[in-house]
Amino acid sequence: MKSLKSGVVVLLLGAGTVSTLVVGCGTSDSPTASAQTVAAEPVKKPMMAAASYSADGELNRPADHHEWVFVGAPVTPNDMNDGKAAFPEFHNVYIDPGSFASYKRTGQFSNGTVILKELVSVGGKAMESGNGYFQGEFVSLEAIVKDTQRFSDEPGGWAFFRFGEAPNYSPTGTRMKTESCNACHSGASEDYVFTDTYPVLRAAKAKAAKQ
Repeated sequence: MKSLKSGVVVLLLGAGTVSTLVVGCGTSDSPTASAQTVAAEPVKKPMMAAASYSADGELNRPADHHEWVFVGAPVTPNDMNDGKAAFPEFHNVYIDPGSFASYKRTGQFSNGTVILKELVSVGGKAMESGNGYFQGEFVSLEAIVKDTQRFSDEPGGWAFFRFGEAPNYSPTGTRMKTESCNACHSGASEDYVFTDTYPVLRAAKAKAAKQ
């Protein structure tokens, strides 16, 4: 191998065979910056607010709620409640990622928190693995939003919205009567949220307490 001042390295590969490698016009043994691979740092997108409203004050339905943080799916089936369960469906519960990140840091639900509850029917009760309660079809979608300024007259600053029945959810959710919803939520363990029934939230709260 021969090195030329012009920055060309000549490789003698065999009799009558010459290969050249251009490494730049600086030194013959160190590549220039243009030849180096620079790893680009990923650009972090700012977290968008989960709650937005129509001109009429209705809550805009998130388009990607199945990609939110899945909190849990409690169920109170009819056959365990004398056939009269208030909500016999599964409650698939989601929280928006930004608010969950805040909850993990502080152990509290911040203003702007959106928690979605999607009711899912009880489907089959038997699988090859054993008997149980297994999810059927989507039934309806509701939301609870915390905003102590926008909903200053509501307990805890929480307001309730409903997007209607599956599969044709409305693009906006109408306000629900707080008193009817709080008949249950007023007995929740933390800030009108049933944290004690969701291990995902319990673990996040415990992590915040250690910080």
